[in-house]
Amino acid sequence: MSPVQFEQSTSSTWIEYLATTEVLGHRITVEITEGLLIKDSSKVKKRLLELQNYGIEVSIDDFGTGFSALSYLKMFDIDYLKIDRSFVSNLTEDESDKALTEAIIVMAHKLGMKTIAEGVETEAQRDMLNAFGCDYVQGYFYSRPVPAIEFEKLLGN
Repeated sequence: MSPVQFEQSTSSTWIEYLATTEVLGHRITVEITEGLLIKDSSKVKKRLLELQNYGIEVSIDDFGTGFSALSYLKMFDIDYLKIDRSFVSNLTEDESDKALTEAIIVMAHKLGMKTIAEGVETEAQRDMLNAFGCDYVQGYFYSRPVPAIEFEKLLGN
């Protein structure tokens, strides 16, 4: 969700959607940016808690590129940290990117969060992320964006 969508929509909109589609809340993850956590944190915390009460999970997108303090990770009940592609793109060549990526994964796990690496394009990147304990990866290594019907074929449905 963009910050504007997050601020304008209500939790009841998502809850109504779950009820009409009979989708279980834990099958939906709302992605927010680090910057959203800075804005009116009590309001954001309340909205996130409402969503999480229905099983909807929360992911921080592009983690590591924003300006939020690490203390926000303690303040909010976050399920996933998405490691920004800017760390992943040079992961196998750049020692700083390796160190930061591994540190983010270790920190997330110690805080009870799972990690998702964005922008994985090579087998070497995937293997290194796997060695670091990254929970999930996404990127062109697996597939370029495809229409829904093609995605269902990829899943074998």
